[in-house]
Amino acid sequence: MNPNTRTMFRTLTLIVSLAALWSGAALALKTNKPVSDSELKKRLANFTPTTLDFDHKKLTKAQRQVVKHLVKAAQIMDQLFLIQSHPKNPALRKKLAADPKLKAQLAYFDVMFGVWDRREHNQPFWGGEMKPKGAGYYPADMTKEEFNAFLKKNPDKARAFKNYFTVIRRGKDKGLVAIPYSTFYADLLKKAAAELRAAAKASDDKRLARYLESRAAAFLSNNYRPSDMDWMELGDGRLEVVIGPYEVYEDELFGYKAAFTAFLCMRNDKYSERLQKITAFKAQMEDALPIPAEYRRFKRGAKVPITVVDEIFTAGDTKAGIQTLAFNLPNDEVVRKKKGYKLVLLKNVAEAKFKKILIPIAKRLMDADQIKLVTFDAFFTNTLMHESAHGLGPGVIEMLEEGKKVTTTVNKALKELYSTIEEAKADITGLHLSELLVKLGGLPKALSKQVFASYLAGFFRSVRFGGEAHGRANLISFNYLVEKGGIIYNPKSKKFRIDFSKIRDAVRSLSHDLLMFEARGDYEGTKAFIAKYGKMSQNMRDGIKRLKGIPVDLRPRYTVVQKMKSW
Repeated sequence: MNPNTRTMFRTLTLIVSLAALWSGAALALKTNKPVSDSELKKRLANFTPTTLDFDHKKLTKAQRQVVKHLVKAAQIMDQLFLIQSHPKNPALRKKLAADPKLKAQLAYFDVMFGVWDRREHNQPFWGGEMKPKGAGYYPADMTKEEFNAFLKKNPDKARAFKNYFTVIRRGKDKGLVAIPYSTFYADLLKKAAAELRAAAKASDDKRLARYLESRAAAFLSNNYRPSDMDWMELGDGRLEVVIGPYEVYEDELFGYKAAFTAFLCMRNDKYSERLQKITAFKAQMEDALPIPAEYRRFKRGAKVPITVVDEIFTAGDTKAGIQTLAFNLPNDEVVRKKKGYKLVLLKNVAEAKFKKILIPIAKRLMDADQIKLVTFDAFFTNTLMHESAHGLGPGVIEMLEEGKKVTTTVNKALKELYSTIEEAKADITGLHLSELLVKLGGLPKALSKQVFASYLAGFFRSVRFGGEAHGRANLISFNYLVEKGGIIYNPKSKKFRIDFSKIRDAVRSLSHDLLMFEARGDYEGTKAFIAKYGKMSQNMRDGIKRLKGIPVDLRPRYTVVQKMKSW
């Protein structure tokens, strides 16, 4: 994601009580056609319980205290995201927990952060109420048309309404108002800020302490840019931490509002050193983008540290449904221009997914001679290149809006379509550029074919995610590459394979198309592209059916929760 942070143009005095808004009769749900317990148990089985451990002996006494406070702060991010996903969620969970007959529903609720199945286009698995496209960020009865009409009449309020850190609600006159996160979520953010300050006080790393202090201040001021700047200066400390509102996937109405999340990780020195050298090729990668020169070399900071870590604990947005393999932050284009961005890869999560999911998929759906090309190094490299590609290409762009030339971001221009097209762009452009890095010596020659074969297996891993952005992005890319002959299906063996004589040109062509949609801010073109390639073919449906019994993703169990009790 590439949302820009914005400074509120005025302080709103309206304070909204979440309890008053969503209590009492508002909790009533329709209960027609509930998903059966047996079906829910099947869905739950798609998320295999996975223990995520770390070597706590490598942490100093001071670092353990830092971790202890950060886990508590992260758990507050869980609470915040639960409300952001839908304001009724806390009360709904309480209701499920109170009924012993609803154990399956409660377990799946905790996976999905709500009663809406993220793999089934947010269809309710308990109750009959549909989840609003705008999640909990907007009034449930507000339409796109109402929002846009309001801003047309009140253009001076556009900055606050499109701010990534405001909630939209109805005022006393039933009109719309924008409320800063720091006001709307004040009680929880104050508690999180206190934990961050306690962690900063315990830390023997001055850079980490500075980031935690400035992020605590951001929770109370709603100005996140200074702390994003500080996060870029963390360097190569033992702990890698990021906490706050970032991605906009949850807002399917406009893609404006950022969700609270947290990553608490420990640096893996061996893999970090191995991958760090790739950052030296950032300029060459930007120059190699398959688009006209005027759309390349967007001004962003040259600093692109790559860190490989073992995940200790995650919370909020990143923990809902499918587990993240890596992240590329910060999203603020101003920070990216001045400081660059950081790639963080989660090695222990990647290894678990490779062993438990990717290899079993490859064995069932790929021709035998190409299965050997599916390797962990290639899988991990694809993740690295995906995250690298997020930081390349269009960010801040110029386009015509109502006949006037305006400066905006790709995210703003593509609105709710951005998440899908950006994930596809990161996948495919990353795959395209891996060839360049092999030629430049940044990647081993053995990966030249392995990245494509591993990506083919990865298609089926990601498409099974369902309607979320990553799954849709993979579906679009798969259909395009099949059309161009880069991927072949054998109806006799019912297996797939890469055609190495065509795949590279097909990937380059798709990378060009996706990047140009972003460079031009082409909303209508993007919409038509997604409509054309976003449908699942029968061959893919049949393939997915043959994956029965293979987990879709992980259900993490963090050993830190138990370990910290003795610290």
